[in-house]
Amino acid sequence: MTTNPPPSPDDEPLSSPDEALALIREQQRTVTERQIGGVPWILSAWAVSWGVGFLALWSGYDGGNPWFRVPLPVGGAIFGVLVIGAIVVSAVLGVRMNRGLRGPSNFAGAVYGISWSAVSLAAFMIGIALLQNGMSSSLASLYFPAVYALVAGALYLMGAALWRSVDQLVLGSVIIVAGTVAPFFGAPTNNLVMAVLGGGSFLIAAIVMRLSLRRR
Repeated sequence: MTTNPPPSPDDEPLSSPDEALALIREQQRTVTERQIGGVPWILSAWAVSWGVGFLALWSGYDGGNPWFRVPLPVGGAIFGVLVIGAIVVSAVLGVRMNRGLRGPSNFAGAVYGISWSAVSLAAFMIGIALLQNGMSSSLASLYFPAVYALVAGALYLMGAALWRSVDQLVLGSVIIVAGTVAPFFGAPTNNLVMAVLGGGSFLIAAIVMRLSLRRR
């Protein structure tokens, strides 16, 4: 004669609708934390990329940093390496955050991640086309920081709509303002504006989101 093993606690039916609702909410909270747990690190990577990178560019131009200068090719290389590093960090953490997730949330996250690369490449190619059609290097130094700020700001607004994130809404709005205002300062001061407003916004957003996750 065989006997069935006693049911495990996980197999026992829930005692009330309230308990079932609490379990659903706990599972939703766990999924949400998995999706956004790496975001503070992504924001920190972009804070360093924009803050240090744009300061390096500002220090490479005549009339830029009054305290010290770096050769412009070196400043450009620093900026490029930092941006590529931020892209790699964002991609790796994005894959980890979406690992094991299925359904609409996973699809939205995948589209959102692909949009960064696709739109950034499009903005770069438009800049190359403008250069080939007579845009000067001084105008290019205004165009590229501004257009990338608009791309980043718009994508953060899209992220705010997807995940109902006030943090991303504020960050995207500030970055759009930075990208719009910076060209009015002219080159190379626009790089300083991008470093302070753009990089500073990423840093503040990273700190705020990290503190928010801790409170949760």
